[in-house]
Amino acid sequence: MKAETSLRIIFTGALVAFLSACATYAPAGPGALVPAGPGRLVGTWTNSLGTVWTIKADNTFDVVNAKRHICGNLTIAGDSVTIQETGGNAAKGCHSPGVYKFSRASRNTLAFRLVEDSCKERIKNVTLGWHRK
Repeated sequence: MKAETSLRIIFTGALVAFLSACATYAPAGPGALVPAGPGRLVGTWTNSLGTVWTIKADNTFDVVNAKRHICGNLTIAGDSVTIQETGGNAAKGCHSPGVYKFSRASRNTLAFRLVEDSCKERIKNVTLGWHRK
C-alpha cells in the first residue's frame, strides 16, 4: 500500500513536470509558434529579388538590394505595420509611409499584404515572400 502511494506521487510529479515543460517551450521548425509582441518581425530576411531586410528590436530597419540601401522605422499595431524610410537611397515617390498587414506561417517565413502605399518599388519588394536568412 505504501509503495503504491509513493508511485502515485512520483507519477503525478513527473506528469506535472512534463506538462510544465510543454507549456514553457515552443516547438521548433515548420508549424512552430511565432513570437508574440512587437519583436515578431525582428530578424534578417531575404526575398526572391535578393533584397535583404534587417529588422531590429528597436523597430528600425535596413534594406539592401542591388540598387539601394535604405534605413527607416516600423510602427507595428496588431498585424499591421507602417514602413517609413528615414534615410538612404529611396526610390522616387517612396518618401511617404506604406501600410501592410503581415502574417507568419512559421518562424522562418514572413508575408505582407498591401493596405496602402504609393511607392511602387516598395510594394514590389515587400509583397514578395520573405524567408529568414
